[in-house]
Amino acid sequence: MPRRFAEIAFTPAVQEAQRRNGAGALAAHMLADPDDGDALDENSALFLATRDHFFLATISETGWPYVQHRGGPPGFVRVLDPKTFAFADFRGNRQYVSIGNLADNDRAALIFMDYPRRARLKIHARLEAIENDPEFVARLMPANYSAKPERAIKARIESLSWNCPQHITPRFTEGEVQEGLRPMLEKLHALEAENRALRARLDGV
Repeated sequence: MPRRFAEIAFTPAVQEAQRRNGAGALAAHMLADPDDGDALDENSALFLATRDHFFLATISETGWPYVQHRGGPPGFVRVLDPKTFAFADFRGNRQYVSIGNLADNDRAALIFMDYPRRARLKIHARLEAIENDPEFVARLMPANYSAKPERAIKARIESLSWNCPQHITPRFTEGEVQEGLRPMLEKLHALEAENRALRARLDGV
């Protein structure tokens, strides 16, 4: 796990909990990692750019965390450079909890999932709500998507870390299921056509 993630996540209280639970060497190992882990490489950039959802955690001015699901067509998250990504903020239930939290504290944690491959990318970032740049928002909008964008959110990466696949249950979207079934359905359609042809031949005898 990269060093920058450990520097953010492994507070003194966390390191004490690790020590009590027999994982005291973990922090030292991670904090000595030569990999900063604060920028996207080609693999992680592609991972973000092909997600159809993620989970976003912000902190309220009273100190309470708030976790929200954000979704859209695959590719609605746009990587701008190795340390920056952005997405159009679509109109939802109009509670505006995350946006309100960001006005007081721009720190956020995000988790991006790939359930079929049991992959999980965790990111610490500072988020900026961009309210008055319709051209930028338009650039971020997925093609042929009917959702109404209200603003853009730009994320500046502070750390990222791939998490282990343990306890991730594989799940599949409707499109992934259809793609997996496609060879079998093509074979089934071919057999049905062959069966119809044989029946027609027998009926003509």
